[in-house]
Parts: sequence; structure tokens; C-alpha cells
Amino acid sequence: MRDMLAELVATVRRVAAALERSAPPAPELPDLDLADCFVFEPPATLRPVPQVARVPLDILAGIERSKATLLENTRRFAAGLPANNALLWGARGMGKSSLVKAVHAEVNTDHTPLKLIEIHREDIEHLPGLMVHLRDADVPVLLFCDDLSFDGDDASYKSLKAALEGGVEGRPSNVLFYATSNRRHLLPRSMMENEQATAITPGEAVEEKVSLSDRFGLWLGFHACSQDDYLTMVSRYLDAYAIEAEDEEVRRAALEWATTRGSRSGRVAFQFVTDFAASKGMRLG
Repeated sequence: MRDMLAELVATVRRVAAALERSAPPAPELPDLDLADCFVFEPPATLRPVPQVARVPLDILAGIERSKATLLENTRRFAAGLPANNALLWGARGMGKSSLVKAVHAEVNTDHTPLKLIEIHREDIEHLPGLMVHLRDADVPVLLFCDDLSFDGDDASYKSLKAALEGGVEGRPSNVLFYATSNRRHLLPRSMMENEQATAITPGEAVEEKVSLSDRFGLWLGFHACSQDDYLTMVSRYLDAYAIEAEDEEVRRAALEWATTRGSRSGRVAFQFVTDFAASKGMRLG
């Protein structure tokens, strides 16, 4: 009997050793000194971005209050002070994602190391694991998801809620989450109404959906810009790229461009400047 038990123990140990050898190694935190910005690739890869597509902070016009608020929140975070997760929501093309990237660059010019990691919308279910993975990083990390929203039966919003709350351990003090969205509550009205219609307690179902946005301590709204703001955006882009032209010519052409597009925004202003420069035989940058 004793020999059988010893043989059984030896067999179990061999099996355990074999499983340990065949198991993939635990993912290691990548070297965050490789770059200032990374793109998250699941399950645990951070791809360095050598050059980030962004514009200087002072070019962004018509969003002065949001600029000041997000910059201050980010500087506090980089300095080790309390800061809030931020949701930038509202009109398309008004500089939401541009502001996040510009603020990150501005804070880094203060000689404060701050890493930016972009996580794609379809990978949001990996967010809780990524946050845990970054807990031991020795630098502050800003996680960024552009154009975040949820549709249909997509339940990955629960992963986002869990990550923003941080569970029993709390959100890592060195990790902050910024997201942009066209929706203030991240979920379409039809999705919330469907939950309300099919739930036993409709009010509680809707509360669960709406409470996702409440996880963001900072809400910054972006709205369609005025004509004056639009022309200021055009002027700043022209100055940034050293494109010289008569004010009246630029004004007339820029307003005509906005009319053909049916909207005014920072994105439309940049698209106009791109076309205007090309018409003059000039390059951007």
C-alpha cells in the first residue's frame, strides 16, 4: 500500500512538472523606456510607436476650457497627485482625440515622464488584465481609447466598469484612463430602452447602463463650433505650416469649404488647409 502511494505521488509530481514546462511563461512588463507611446495588442503586448500623429496643443482652438481642464488633470496625475478618469464626448471632429495626444506631449515637455498606451475599442475586454499588468510600472501610464461606444448585445462594457472601479485592490495609482466618444453615456438609447422593456426591474437595468459614464470623474463636452472659431482653427493651421495667403482669400475659401461639407469643426478646418496648401503647390510639414 505504501509503495502504491509513493508511486502515485511520484506520478502526480511528474505530471505537474510536465504541465509547468508546457505552460506559457507569465507575460512580462515590456520596457516602457522604448518609447513615450505604445499600442496595446492582446493578450499582453505593447507595441512602441516611434512617432505619434498629433498636433501641438496651442493649435487646438474653440475648446479652451476643455484644454485647460484636461491639462491640469493630467499634470496632477503625472506628478503623483490624485486625478480623475476622463470622458471626452460630443461633436465629431472637434479635437477630442487630438487633445488627449497633445496634452500627453505637453506634459512630457515638463520633464515629467508619462507614458501613453492606446487600447482599441475591440480590445476593451482585456482592460482589467492590462491594468493589473501595469500596476508595477515605475512610471505613470495614461490609457487611451478613442471612439469608445457599445452596441447591441455587447457586454464588454462590464469589463470597462470593472477596470475603472479597480475591484477590491482599487485602480492602480499609476494608471489613468481617458476615452473619447460621440455619446455621453457610451450606450445607444435603443440599447437602454430594450433593457428597460425586458427587465424585471426596468429602473435598475437602465441604472446599470448609465452608471458606466459615472465611473469617469471628469466629463468634457465638445460641441459644434461657431464660424469665428472655425476661422481661428484655419488660421492656426496656416500659421503652423507657414502657409501665407491673403486673409480675405482664406476666409472666402474656408467658408465655402465648410458649406460644401455641411459642418464646421477642427477636422474640417484641417482638411481645408490640406486642400488649400495643395492648390498653392505647398507641402504640409
